[in-house]
Amino acid sequence: MGASSGLKCSRVFAFALLALLVFFVSGFVMSERAVAQEDPAAGGEEVAKTAEQPKLITHIIESAGPIFGPLLLLISIILVTIVVLLAMDLRMSSCIPPYFVEEFTDTVNRRQFKQAFELARNEPSFVGRVLTAGMGRLQYGIEDAREAALNMVESIKASKEQLIAYLATIGTLGPMIGLVGTVFGMIIAFMELAKPGATPRPEELARGISHALVVTLLGIALSVPAIFCHAFFRNRLIRISMDTANIADDLLTQMYHNSRKPGAPAGAASPGANAAPAGAGVKPAT
Repeated sequence: MGASSGLKCSRVFAFALLALLVFFVSGFVMSERAVAQEDPAAGGEEVAKTAEQPKLITHIIESAGPIFGPLLLLISIILVTIVVLLAMDLRMSSCIPPYFVEEFTDTVNRRQFKQAFELARNEPSFVGRVLTAGMGRLQYGIEDAREAALNMVESIKASKEQLIAYLATIGTLGPMIGLVGTVFGMIIAFMELAKPGATPRPEELARGISHALVVTLLGIALSVPAIFCHAFFRNRLIRISMDTANIADDLLTQMYHNSRKPGAPAGAASPGANAAPAGAGVKPAT
């Protein structure tokens, strides 16, 4: 059930990113076509001027410049890297492996507590780390074990939230960097307008303002997926943390009550199978 929901969430996330990509690409293409359209009634001179106009993609690359272009490109690479890392780490099947839960349950039901503790300690997933922390306090009672497990859940959740917070930072920095670029470009454009002894041409002024606004466009285009991914992964982390806490509590309770049950008949299991692990703290039943 958890793996299925995780797969559905991954598909929804992939489709959403694809839709955003298609939206921006289609916007660029439609704008480029609109710029490239020519008036059928226009003369040969106007057609020549339209043909000389730069394409939208080329105009965007030139307008980004040597300062804001590499900066926005670096932030974009960081954004993609963080999204890929979170998509790999916050999969339901990776945080709560179904095979591990089944194997741990079967091992505890066979009263092989040492093997169960080793199984949890060697499991690098979210639920494995939480179980290991809880089993270390199980000798002091089920309440102490639950508290230790919940503390581990909060610790892992905090480490993931630090990475997710960078998405919100990028979503905030994108428009700010775009605004700085726009203000800088407007200053340059009006400096050209204020030159004494020269009559500024409107097309040159419009070209400068267009270059300035491109940086804002790139900043907003960068912030939209960052804000979306921040909300998506924050909600997924909350869901995974709650599911992990519930499953770990069930497994710890099952192990605690199995350790309190009367021992198996003689010869039914080896003596080492019923022995509690040194770090798990489970006292074998008397």
